[in-house]
Amino acid sequence: MNNLSQFSLAKTPASVGQWLLRLFIASVAWFAAYSQLTAFADWLVQALGLSRQTPFGEAVHFFFYDTPKVLLLLTGIVFVMGIVQTFFAPERTRALLSGKRVGVGNLLAASLGIVTPFCSCSAVPLFIGFLSAGVPLGVTFSFLISAPMVNEVALVLLFGMFGWKVAALYLVMGLLVAIVAGFVIGKLNMERYLEDWVLKIQAGQVDQAFGDRPGWVARFDAGWGHVREIVGKVWPYIFAGIALGAGIHGYVPEDFMASFMGRDVWWAVPAAVLLGVPMYTNAAGIIPIVEALIGKGAALGTVLAFMMSVIALSAPEMIILRKALKPTLIATFAGIVATGILLVGYVFNLVL
Repeated sequence: MNNLSQFSLAKTPASVGQWLLRLFIASVAWFAAYSQLTAFADWLVQALGLSRQTPFGEAVHFFFYDTPKVLLLLTGIVFVMGIVQTFFAPERTRALLSGKRVGVGNLLAASLGIVTPFCSCSAVPLFIGFLSAGVPLGVTFSFLISAPMVNEVALVLLFGMFGWKVAALYLVMGLLVAIVAGFVIGKLNMERYLEDWVLKIQAGQVDQAFGDRPGWVARFDAGWGHVREIVGKVWPYIFAGIALGAGIHGYVPEDFMASFMGRDVWWAVPAAVLLGVPMYTNAAGIIPIVEALIGKGAALGTVLAFMMSVIALSAPEMIILRKALKPTLIATFAGIVATGILLVGYVFNLVL
């Protein structure tokens, strides 16, 4: 049976008024839960008799803050994208966001990432939502790279700590990495390396399933169907990925990282990138570490390359992406982005 058949009006005999009431209650609950994530994690750590001053306590806090955050974002974004898909057939959406000129879609997606202060795992839900709406693969990758790496949080913190020159150069280089990497992935035509369930969602003709002008009940049903389809498949990977990130976040010492991030050895930048890949945090969490590393004598370009790899190529992100992407596509994405990050590190060390 076609997956889209579950969205039909006959399956869910609810009126528009009933749906609006449900959405109002769900929205209030969503915002209330999201606003209390930090308080919930703090309370749980205390209830377990732990302290955030210990590695284990910090890891537990990280896990119970980030897991519900990502699940809430995934549910909300996928629901909205499911509704959006009923307005645009995949081919129409693909044409809209590809742009008339080569790379325009990548530029727009990377620019959108600047104003979405997501960590890498939080950006994945919107990435999957874009894919399900038929947005071109390379364009979605430009957003996935830019959102965690080049957002306003990172830029403001870099400006405050290192001045406008560093912040401006980071902005330009980060956008270039996101745009070029997404452009290259798009040119490689790697859609065949999406998992089958993603391809089925992309191939579904929503307009045909509901007729040319579906009603709002059918649109809301489509959004809820997307939540069940996508969240139901991805959540175990979210738990596994964030658990790994929490352990690394709590236990990896700064002194170890600063010991080899000097400017005078050629392998410092590649080593910093490799070290950053297994780790996981967001821009707000990594920039204080960047400041501490520089204070211990590490080179700015090497540390920023480390920062970029942590927030754009984290192992937890790869684990979550594995549910939607096949290993070949994940490896290609990681290789292209890592190459761009290496160039950024060497450029910063050369000019600053």
